[in-house]
Amino acid sequence: MTASAPPSAPPLRLTGPRLTLAIGALAVGGFAIGTTEFTIMGLLEEMRADLGVDYEQGGHVIAAYALGVVVGAPVLATIGARKPQRTVALALMLVITLANLSSFFVSGFGWMLASRFLSGLPHGAYFGVAAVLAASLADPAKRGRAISMVMLGLSIANVVGVPFATWLGQQFGWRSMFLLVGLIGAGTLVLIRAFVPSVPVRADASIRGELGALRRPQLWMTLLIGIVGFGGFFAVYSYISPVMTEVAGLEASLLPLVVALYGVGMVVGNILGGRLADKSIMGSIYGVMATITAVLLLFPLAATVPWTACLFVFLVGASGSTLIPPLQARLLDVSPGAPSLASSMNHSALNIANALGAAVGGAVITAGWGFTAPALVGAGLAVLGLGVAVASGRMDRRATAGRSPAPTDAESAAALRAG
Repeated sequence: MTASAPPSAPPLRLTGPRLTLAIGALAVGGFAIGTTEFTIMGLLEEMRADLGVDYEQGGHVIAAYALGVVVGAPVLATIGARKPQRTVALALMLVITLANLSSFFVSGFGWMLASRFLSGLPHGAYFGVAAVLAASLADPAKRGRAISMVMLGLSIANVVGVPFATWLGQQFGWRSMFLLVGLIGAGTLVLIRAFVPSVPVRADASIRGELGALRRPQLWMTLLIGIVGFGGFFAVYSYISPVMTEVAGLEASLLPLVVALYGVGMVVGNILGGRLADKSIMGSIYGVMATITAVLLLFPLAATVPWTACLFVFLVGASGSTLIPPLQARLLDVSPGAPSLASSMNHSALNIANALGAAVGGAVITAGWGFTAPALVGAGLAVLGLGVAVASGRMDRRATAGRSPAPTDAESAAALRAG
């Protein structure tokens, strides 16, 4: 039976080094997740050669992880709604650790698909639980900063973890990346156990309350924006390795620097996206979707020259990541009372986009259209995502227009006098 905090119990707050250690422990888990999610794209060639699969099948391996996130994020977040959140975080990280160690020992394509699917299951739910934990442990005035520090683990992974794991995979075999992530996951378990206190379950937490958000049409419209619009971004990044080596002519040894450049773009995009969302959520979504379209349309031209190819890798990372904060804010706005489910489903949407982009990109490459063809397909997806965003904005305006505005003080006084 799950224990709930009595109404009179004061909330548990941490300050100073204790808060830093608790949030840092959760962020290390985000670092592990970011490393395993994105490094496989930089080691695609090595994995293909070892497993004896083509580019389309390689895309399926990437898609398997994304589909795991799609399935696991809302399901596990909802199941864990009435469980102690530290326990949920530990369980999710244990699954991540074991699944990555399983990938280290894979002997065939089917096993690889299964282990990557299992690795993705806890992804979104972990970030949702970690964000709620960080917010509950910090002072209310600093909750936003606490949540952003948890997400910083994912950003740092793209700058440090992914390049290092890519280099490690090139030097000691692509499987060594999974061993590295497994060790980081094991360390995260120790850190969470040591530094993250147990937080009582909220008295009003319920599975029914979380699932209530699924009845809102704007939730699904917002998720569709991310699925379609972000699919174009992943169509390019999933195959960045052959583009940079076969089209731009870079040495394979430089790929860790290329993915680091993407990671820097991701950090910049996250910061910029947060600032844009503070000014106008829907306005920023419109602008970012248009920018993604332009970047992807120009990418095939830029990819033929090494320095412009590297510049556009940065721009792809920056433009794509700029979309995440306004999408997250939009989901929270259209899902009041269900923050955990909304946060987890944001990761589901982005990973459906990952699966969509990887599958479409692999298909056009296998069809012989060339390594830059996914960028053009991605631009088309971005245009479609922009169209969904515009339709969602119009739904908002129609809903607002359908509500009668409250009378002004002058109008109320006139009505009284007329009466």
